[in-house]
Amino acid sequence: MAEKAKQAEVEATEAKQAEAPVVSEAQANPEKFLKEFNWHNYQEGIDEVEDSQLKEFEKLVADNFVDTLDDEVVEGEVIHITDRDAIIDINAKSEGVISLNEFRYNPNLKVGDKVEVLIDVREDATGQLVLSHRKARVIKAWDRVNAAHDSGEIVNGFVKCRTKGGMIVDVFGIEAFLPGSQIDVKPIRDYDQYVNKTMEFKVVKINHEFKNVVVSHKALIEADIEEQKKEIIGQLEKGQVLEGVVKNITSYGVFIDLGGVDGLIHITDLSWSRINHPNEIVELDQKLNVVILDFDENKSRIQLGLKQLSKHPWDALGEDVKVGDKVKGKVVVIADYGAFIEVADGVEGLIHVSEMSWSTHLRSAQDFVSVGDEVEAQILTLDREERKMSLGIKQLTPDPWTDITTKYPVGSNHTGTVRNFTNFGVFVELEEGIDGLIYISDLSWTKKIKHPSEFCSVGDKLDVVVLELDVEGRKLSLGHKQTTENPWDKYEAEFAIDTVHKAEISEIVDKGATIEFNEDIVAFVPARHLEKEDGKKLKKGEEAEFKIIEFNKEFKRVVASHTAIFREEEAANVKAAAKKAQAAAAEAKPTLGDANDALQALKDKMDGK
Repeated sequence: MAEKAKQAEVEATEAKQAEAPVVSEAQANPEKFLKEFNWHNYQEGIDEVEDSQLKEFEKLVADNFVDTLDDEVVEGEVIHITDRDAIIDINAKSEGVISLNEFRYNPNLKVGDKVEVLIDVREDATGQLVLSHRKARVIKAWDRVNAAHDSGEIVNGFVKCRTKGGMIVDVFGIEAFLPGSQIDVKPIRDYDQYVNKTMEFKVVKINHEFKNVVVSHKALIEADIEEQKKEIIGQLEKGQVLEGVVKNITSYGVFIDLGGVDGLIHITDLSWSRINHPNEIVELDQKLNVVILDFDENKSRIQLGLKQLSKHPWDALGEDVKVGDKVKGKVVVIADYGAFIEVADGVEGLIHVSEMSWSTHLRSAQDFVSVGDEVEAQILTLDREERKMSLGIKQLTPDPWTDITTKYPVGSNHTGTVRNFTNFGVFVELEEGIDGLIYISDLSWTKKIKHPSEFCSVGDKLDVVVLELDVEGRKLSLGHKQTTENPWDKYEAEFAIDTVHKAEISEIVDKGATIEFNEDIVAFVPARHLEKEDGKKLKKGEEAEFKIIEFNKEFKRVVASHTAIFREEEAANVKAAAKKAQAAAAEAKPTLGDANDALQALKDKMDGK
């Protein structure tokens, strides 16, 4: 009973307290409430975080999340691959997407691979983060290329294709240029053999303005070659025989690679026989033994020989070969002065142009032989020590001058061919080896010829007469005009002095004029002999009668006069008048003064007064 009473008392007390008004802490103690009131929570709406907790939170964010506002290359992980895209986790608020086209260089891409990416689009239309692996590769590639250039590091590159002057190489995703001269230390003949190959390179040049990179493979092997070169050069001696590889062939010789050191075999040291081009003896990449002939002080220029490894052909020339023997050979070289004939491998003889024909009129060797011709000749001289031989072709035929007096006696007529001119005459060939000279004065009876080319041409046929013959001097003097009669013999009578001929003035010349009586006779009329009866002078084209006052057959000179015709007529009239006057005087017996007056009048008339 006591317990129930106590419980009832407690419940009554609680009921009173519940019915009583509630008093808050601010109401109960307002000063304390204002002092301890949290104004930060009231303004910000959140509880205040302690500085230590805030710093710890910032550290966690920095370690686990990516600041998508910075254009920096970050590393991501492939978490999923679709047919077209790769999903990349970069610890941002969302995963990023990269097209698989950017991974074509890496067909083995799989989930879990780490890749470098760059924020391309922070949020596309669907709110997706878009990343770029290609841009990240370019940025990183330039960093790697610059580092490789500065440090001299050797890098790997993939030769993609050929281009003008070299190759295009993929280095870290950047297209670099590999010049053709930087592929190897030896000339490259087939560039295609390097396409689609991965090779080691050295970055030799970077142009930051145009984003150009130049790489070299040659630079990697030059250092090793330089060491080999020093070793080989230090052991070089004249007469030493080495094995080499034909590196390059030019028109003047062959370059041989002796293992990092280049030497030159001049074309004259390739073969004892005469050759036109070195490729007749060697070919590219051919291995052969060569002998060192000479080198400079620095041993940078090495002269090599190939023919010196074999015996000289002159030493193998048979002892039975002697002067006067007939030999056969092939024409290997032609010069203006003669032709070189190879009578055996490496053994040549010279046929001088004067030994090709009995003709004293020298011509070029090309007129007789051509390169490649097989000819027969006679040995004229032979010097085994000097290794020289002279040959002759004309000696195989009889000398045409042996019976010259029988075939071409003085006064005999022949027909020859014009071979060439001189200022004083024409050389005419009567037959091979027999030439004669026609002096310019013996070409024509009537024409005044200044140069033989005015009269004939090379190759023309001319009728000639042998005028003189010098057997010892092998000289023939010929004449052409002597094959016809001298028309001046006939003209001497036809155009004798005092004969009169009719013609017209052809040309007015200095100190007179010329007239043509026919195609051979051109006469000169002095100026004072051009005067007509009326006192005027004849003009060009005017026809009149002329009297011959001078005729010289030797110098072919004819001089005519028009004035002499009428003045002589008046002189005759004076004589006739004088006779008539005398007869009249005898009949009429005039005074002496009258007769004198009549004579004076006739004289004045004759003198043109």
